[in-house]
Amino acid sequence: MAAVRALVVSRLLAASSFAPLHASTARAALHSSAPRPGARVALVLSGCGVYDGTELHEASAVLVHLSRGGAEVQIFAPDIPQMHVVDHTKGQPSESETRNVLTESARIARGKITDLARLSADNHDAAIFPGGFGAAKNLSTFAVDGKDCKVHEDVERVLKEFHKAGKPIGLCCIAPVLAAKVLRGVEVTVGHEQEEGGKWPYAGTAEAIKALGAKHCVKGVTEAHVDQKNKVVTTPAFMCEAELHHIHDGIGAMVKKVLELCGK
Repeated sequence: MAAVRALVVSRLLAASSFAPLHASTARAALHSSAPRPGARVALVLSGCGVYDGTELHEASAVLVHLSRGGAEVQIFAPDIPQMHVVDHTKGQPSESETRNVLTESARIARGKITDLARLSADNHDAAIFPGGFGAAKNLSTFAVDGKDCKVHEDVERVLKEFHKAGKPIGLCCIAPVLAAKVLRGVEVTVGHEQEEGGKWPYAGTAEAIKALGAKHCVKGVTEAHVDQKNKVVTTPAFMCEAELHHIHDGIGAMVKKVLELCGK
């Protein structure tokens, strides 16, 4: 009996000595399989509606691709009046209306939005600017002044802060003109440089970008251009008359490159 008891005790001791090892191994396996924290991305809007604010399909596509990429998103817009309000059923200004860029952008953000004045590159890994005429009317005066435009002070500050910190900036549609104005010598794309029978109705923007001292790179609607030196990523989006899924794919290419440049 003594021999049996000794055998049982020895086996129990052996089992207990392995238990911490098994638990430690399980914890290590769980830790190694846990996802890394996603990139913190600031999304900067310019209102709500293609003709006087942010292009909604572009903003939505950016958000979808950021979500798929595991990013943590915070949405910003400047607390300023819109340049004007456009009746989107007519494509004409509504002279009797005034709207606020932050208030209108909150529609896209589902209410979760912050004044652009509070955006700091210290708190984010990247910044993305969707297009829509709001980028050329509210975030800058490009729609009126072309190459002689001014960029809203907080937009300029944000672009310079992220650039100086070596953090990536993504822009689509008309928004690359913001980077072209603020970051001299930057490489961007707004698509093709010829209208090609109406396929690229805003092709003249490429010449304005060159006049701003930036380099324009011809790209298709499903492509993104990466300026590796400046960490600026751009895609044409609705600068092209294309099917919505092609625009969605191009924005996806831009977001993917931005997240890759974040290293997360």
